[in-house]
Amino acid sequence: MKKLLVYLKDYKKETVLAPLFKMLEATFELFVPLVMAAIIDRGIGGGNTAYVLRMGAVLVLLGVIGLVCSITAQYFAAKAAVGFSTKLKHSLFEHIQGLSFTEMDTLGTSTMITRMTSDVNQVQNGVNMVLRLFLRSPFIVFGAMIMAFTIDFKAALIFVVTIPLLSIVVFGIMMLTMPLYKKVQAGLDSVLGATRENLTGARVIRAFNKEEEEIEAFEQKNSMLAHMQLFVGKLSALTNPVTYIIINAATIILLYTGAVRVNEGTITQGQVVALVNYMSQILIELVKLANLIITITKALACANRIENVFEIQSSMEWKQAGNIVERDKAEGAGSKRGGDKDCVVDFDHVHLTYAGAGAESLSDIDFHVKKGETVGIIGGTGSGKSSLVHMIPRFYDATKGCVRIDGRDVRDYSMEELRKKIGIVPQKAVLFQGTIRENLLWGKEDATDEELWQAVETAQAKEFVEQKAGRLDFHVAQTGRNLSGGQRQRLTIARALAGRPEILILDDSASALDYATDAALRQAIRDMEGDMTVFIVSQRASSIRYADQIIVLDDGEMADIGAHDELLARCSVYQEIYYSQYPKEQEV
Repeated sequence: MKKLLVYLKDYKKETVLAPLFKMLEATFELFVPLVMAAIIDRGIGGGNTAYVLRMGAVLVLLGVIGLVCSITAQYFAAKAAVGFSTKLKHSLFEHIQGLSFTEMDTLGTSTMITRMTSDVNQVQNGVNMVLRLFLRSPFIVFGAMIMAFTIDFKAALIFVVTIPLLSIVVFGIMMLTMPLYKKVQAGLDSVLGATRENLTGARVIRAFNKEEEEIEAFEQKNSMLAHMQLFVGKLSALTNPVTYIIINAATIILLYTGAVRVNEGTITQGQVVALVNYMSQILIELVKLANLIITITKALACANRIENVFEIQSSMEWKQAGNIVERDKAEGAGSKRGGDKDCVVDFDHVHLTYAGAGAESLSDIDFHVKKGETVGIIGGTGSGKSSLVHMIPRFYDATKGCVRIDGRDVRDYSMEELRKKIGIVPQKAVLFQGTIRENLLWGKEDATDEELWQAVETAQAKEFVEQKAGRLDFHVAQTGRNLSGGQRQRLTIARALAGRPEILILDDSASALDYATDAALRQAIRDMEGDMTVFIVSQRASSIRYADQIIVLDDGEMADIGAHDELLARCSVYQEIYYSQYPKEQEV
């Protein structure tokens, strides 16, 4: 939690004023029993009505001042807590965005969402409650004990015994429940993950009639979470009854002692009432403190989970653009280059092993691509096609070997410089809520309408975009669910083309397109100006048949590389894929 307190530094004034005003409210509250004692002893006991009215007015004044102090404290506490959570969410989101795909794969989407939302909200509530009650409650408890000593020393000794007993109960329960709340949050992660998976795959679940099985699996996880919450809730719920037992027992002893002391003439009836009032104040504040401890326990558990995310550092280190320029000037522009200088992309005996994987996903990948060439990548499911192209924009780093672009190791580029060269269309078409224009401008922020329409036309999306209401200003729903699969794919291709990249990667991005549209798209890309180097990942032999080079992958290894006719003559893996789609009797 200490590491997160840095986000309160812009709210120093609020973090001081909130507890200060709460302490003022508590101070005025401590005077109330004394005023009540005076009313009983001097006003009611002496039959002085005027004195009762005057002291009654003082009580009202104390109440009004306390209310003003309380409202002011609530305002400053809320402002600090909300500001703290805003900055924390922003920083956490920024940190997560800086993590590589390796860390994101390890953490998982559901747990990151939980920590960004539920966990941060719990910490926000904790900060709010601490600013309001963390000093006020102990101040009232010990203040009431001190005030009791000013009334009668012997009776006040009851407070000295009661308060430590209550502290043992409250803090003992806190120590028991804190680790359990961590388990509850982990269980919430599991339920959220199952919910997200089921909602995302709702169509698949219904298609295979698996609703009952998924409901059963969800109920099992949900019931485990409910049992954990009930168990920790029962432990936390012990706080109130146990504290009430101790306080009520102490009150009985206090009344007995007070009665004896009044009978002896040591103290007055009003002072006994004041002592009981102080005991009641202690009861109320300790109940508040118990609830505060529960909130703090949850907040600390959630804060630790958030800190765990902050402690995860990206396995990728990016060069700074300025450092690259200075280095090139110092060492010479080509000193760090390797491989064939005429090649745009070089894979130099590259190996890739995913974090936690038992075996390599790619082994000894070695090929070279010249500017303007089209490279097809084909292979069976799980052969490593997407893994290979993801190494070009450096989504993952090679565990062995080297990937070069324009003769320079991709690890020597800054992120901005590398990603500016590359346009990638992912396997799953992802669009964001907003207009078509806003989605396309991701490819190039300052693109003109003419450039956007050119990209749309090249991606074979012009016909359906022109038919949409508002055309480029047509509103796209979240994830593009108001568009068909083919329309989403064509818009993601247009988004990549809008930036006019030097290298275009199409990762099985035409799977939802018919053969005619796919062929027209490939022809339009070939006709574009600028000698763009294109990588096409596809399961269709027709999509990569006319590529300058075709890389055939088999279980993470290069089975062969060459043109279509060469591979058809010598590569058994390529033959198997090709003839499964085009029987031999149809071959011309």
